[in-house]
Amino acid sequence: AGPCPPAQTTGPALALASLSLSLQKTHHPTTKPTTQITTTEQHKQAKRNEVSDSYAKALVDLAEEKSQLEAVHADVDAVAGLVRDNAKLRNLLFDPALEAEKKRAVVAKLSREAGFNKYTTNFLNLLIAKGRVSLLDEICEAFEEEYCRLTDTQVATLRSAVRLEQEQQFLIAKKLQELTGSKNIKLKPVIDASLIAGFVVEYGSSQIDLSVRGQVAGVADQLARQLAAQV
Repeated sequence: AGPCPPAQTTGPALALASLSLSLQKTHHPTTKPTTQITTTEQHKQAKRNEVSDSYAKALVDLAEEKSQLEAVHADVDAVAGLVRDNAKLRNLLFDPALEAEKKRAVVAKLSREAGFNKYTTNFLNLLIAKGRVSLLDEICEAFEEEYCRLTDTQVATLRSAVRLEQEQQFLIAKKLQELTGSKNIKLKPVIDASLIAGFVVEYGSSQIDLSVRGQVAGVADQLARQLAAQV
């Protein structure tokens, strides 16, 4: 008797296999696959406050000088998430009428509970003292960009219908590392039920769509072109 037929691969596993296959066709690490990648439009955004960039750069420089870049980066990641997801915290810190002393008390409590590095805590207090804490969103964004530049890190958004396992995320990150030639890959998982199954990876100005929704849309486009050609 011959070997048993391979089990049918579905869902995220199938998408991972497709990603692996498309990357195997790429001979140079910086060359992008010719299939299943589309260029996304660059969205026009308001120019970020130059003050935010200068504060972020100052924190990166300090953290690097003190050999605390990774620790401070983890803190900034946490701060960005807390300010984004915790409306009460955001309102307290961003309230222009709230006394600076009370804001510092909030930062002190937050730093203790989260175990922030002392440079992170001092930086947050500096923003309060200078009346710049309302720029925290922009500063965190600018810090992330500078950190990625220094560490050769490619940030990629990973959209999936359901949360992918850590092993699956690791494989995707590894394949993207081969694809982009970047030293590090940072995935930002986002749940998007409209994808049905599979996933979409967005990095830089490129996109790899291995979702069921994307496949359906591709088939629909192909049919539309065939019908138009027949008219």
